[in-house]
Amino acid sequence: MFNFQRFIVILCIAMVTACGGHSSVKPDTASTAKPAGSKGGGYYLDDGPGDNAPADIDSIPDAQLKTETPLSRPNQPYMALGKKYVPMTSYAPYAQQGIASWYGKRYHGKKTSSGEIYDMYGMSGAHTTLPIPSYVRVTNPANKRSVIVRINDRGPFKNDRLIDLSYAAAYKLRLISQGSGLVQVEWIDTSPEALQKMNTTQVATSASTAESIPVTYKETPPATTTPTPKDNIETPATSYYVQVGAFKNEANGNQLQNKILGLDLAGDAAVTNVYNNGIYRVKLGPFATKKEANASADKVRKQLNLSAIVTNQ
Repeated sequence: MFNFQRFIVILCIAMVTACGGHSSVKPDTASTAKPAGSKGGGYYLDDGPGDNAPADIDSIPDAQLKTETPLSRPNQPYMALGKKYVPMTSYAPYAQQGIASWYGKRYHGKKTSSGEIYDMYGMSGAHTTLPIPSYVRVTNPANKRSVIVRINDRGPFKNDRLIDLSYAAAYKLRLISQGSGLVQVEWIDTSPEALQKMNTTQVATSASTAESIPVTYKETPPATTTPTPKDNIETPATSYYVQVGAFKNEANGNQLQNKILGLDLAGDAAVTNVYNNGIYRVKLGPFATKKEANASADKVRKQLNLSAIVTNQ
């Protein structure tokens, strides 16, 4: 009888060990991921890039910011690996530095905490407490590369990990080869008011970004010959202008023109959006002296963070 009871106990232990249950928490695969060709074989547990990866992953656009309502279920307090996590429910300034890991084809096509399907070539991420969904800017301080990802999953659940990234996001940050790396994570406020303010700022600085066209000017030095009374000749006065932007789109020139007028950066001089040979140029002037033009150009540079060139035409 004693031997039979002992057999039953051993059998139960064996069954419990074999059926220990499946955790919904993703295992820490990315921390030991190895690039193909490294000593010991390919990526850990066959994770890594897919067989039909896009030709140019760097061209995959960042997550597009938009106002979204936090989902109910994935934002409830929860337990993972014996630790309790309480997700944030409203925006607050958040900037943390820590280790980022990534997941590739091993989870491609599986459900995330949001119920959405994980796309390793999308710009997404997992965080333990940031709202689902929310948006963060992730920067690699080693190379200054930065991406924007949408948080739609929970994890990672190790004390030394801050965020899990999609394969594409990690690739653009150049974290693929080492499997993980130090990053800076900043939560982006996507409330309607914040997005409106963000769009207004982008319009004001558009002259130095996408629509701006570099134009090279060569100044003509003023005449150095001074007429004498005997010559009885008048030298025409030289007028100076400040060139702030050059655009293909007239609306962008008008917006910059109104911005400069609103901030009174030209003083008594005029601000015009001049069209010539398919280009709209925003000019301040004329100024009677080069010193006055330089002063106006300095104001533009300091207040608008734009390039400003002094010309005499």
